Amino acid sequence: MSLPVPPPTAIADQVTAWLGTQQAAMEALLQEIVNIDSGSRQAAGVDQVAAVIGAHLERAGLRVETQVFEGYGRCLQTRLPAAPGGQADAGHVLLLGHMDTVFPAGTAQARPYRVEDRKAFGPGVADMKSGLVLNTFVLAALARFGGASRPVHLFFSCDEEIGSPVTREAIRAAAQGAQVVLNAEPGRITGNVVTARKGSCLTVFEVQGVAAHAGINPAQGASAIEALAHKILALHALNGCEEGVTLNVGHIEGGMAVNVVAPLAKAQLDLRFTAATDLEALLARVRQIIEAESLPRTQGRILSQHSTFPMAPTPAPLLACYQRHAARLGFQVEGEFTGGAADSGITSSMGIPTLCALGPVGGYAHSEREFCQLDTMVPRAQALALTILDPA
Repeated sequence: MSLPVPPPTAIADQVTAWLGTQQAAMEALLQEIVNIDSGSRQAAGVDQVAAVIGAHLERAGLRVETQVFEGYGRCLQTRLPAAPGGQADAGHVLLLGHMDTVFPAGTAQARPYRVEDRKAFGPGVADMKSGLVLNTFVLAALARFGGASRPVHLFFSCDEEIGSPVTREAIRAAAQGAQVVLNAEPGRITGNVVTARKGSCLTVFEVQGVAAHAGINPAQGASAIEALAHKILALHALNGCEEGVTLNVGHIEGGMAVNVVAPLAKAQLDLRFTAATDLEALLARVRQIIEAESLPRTQGRILSQHSTFPMAPTPAPLLACYQRHAARLGFQVEGEFTGGAADSGITSSMGIPTLCALGPVGGYAHSEREFCQLDTMVPRAQALALTILDPA
C-alpha cells in the first residue's frame, strides 16, 4: 500500500458518517453473541453465533456461505465485489476473525454480558466477539454505499483458540490471491495494533516407567513421574535459547496411587517462537529431551505435536496506511509485537501483508476480567473502513 494520502471520496465520507450512527446497534449485537457460549468444539454455540452474524450480513444484501466442520461448528464467509468501475480482478482485502472462545459451556449464563463505566464484560467480549461485530458492520457499511475499489471478503473461523486444526486450509483458501489481510483481534490494552506475533507449538508426550510397591520393593520400579520431572527441568532450561523462544510445561498427570511407583506420566508443552526461529532445530532438541532415558528403564515418546505459524512483521506501508486514517479520526496507534498466536500467522506465512488487532480495544483476554472498551468500537471501525477504501 502506498503512503500518499488519497483525496476524500464520497463513499469514504458516507461510510464514516454511517458507522458513526451505529454505536447502539454494535453494542446490541455484541451483547447477543457474547451471551452465546461458543467455546472451541462447542459446535452448536459456534453455529448460533454464525447464524446471528449471518443474518446481519444478509440484511445488508450480502450472500453468506457456511462450511461445516464436524465437531467444531461452521465457518462463515461472504464476498463483496468491487464497486462499479473498480478493480474487479484485483486482489481482494480479507477481513479475518474467529467465532470460538476459550470458555467452557455455561460461562455465558454464569457471567453474562454487562457494562460498567463504558467497559463491556463477558466471555469472549474482546477475544474476539467485539472484532466480529466490527468486521460485520464495516462490511455492511461498504455494501450499503456501493463497495470499495477492490473486492472485500470476510472469513470467520470456528477453531482459532485451539490452533485452527480443522480450518487452516479453509483460511488459506479464503486468503488465496488476497492483496492484504486485516484481522480484527482485540486492540491492545495500550490501544495499539499488532504487527508481529509468535507462533506456537503444542507437544503432548508421555513417559513410561515400571510399577512397583512403593514400600516393599521400590527399587524394582522406575518412576515415570520422576523421569518426567527431569524432562520438565531440561525443557524449561531451553527458555531463551534463541531470542523470543519460551517453553512451558503447563499440564501434567500421572501415576496410579500414592503407594505405587508410577508406571506412566503425561504432560503438555507449550512452545512459543518467532518468525526468525529455526523451528526444525528447536523441535529436534525438544524431541531429544523427551525421548532420552532420563532414568534407567523409563522411556518418553511424543503423542502429538501441532504448530501454529508466527506472524511475520507487517510491511511498514500497511501500518502507515492504517495509522494515517486513525490520525484523521483523532487517535494514534503504534505497532506491537505479542507472544500470542493467531490466524494472522497463517496468512502472513503465505506472503500476504497482514495487520492484526484492529478490533476494539480490550484487555485481560481468556480471563474473568476480560473487557472491551466500548467507546473504541466506532472509531476503530471507521479506521478499518478507510484503510480498506484506500485505493493503493
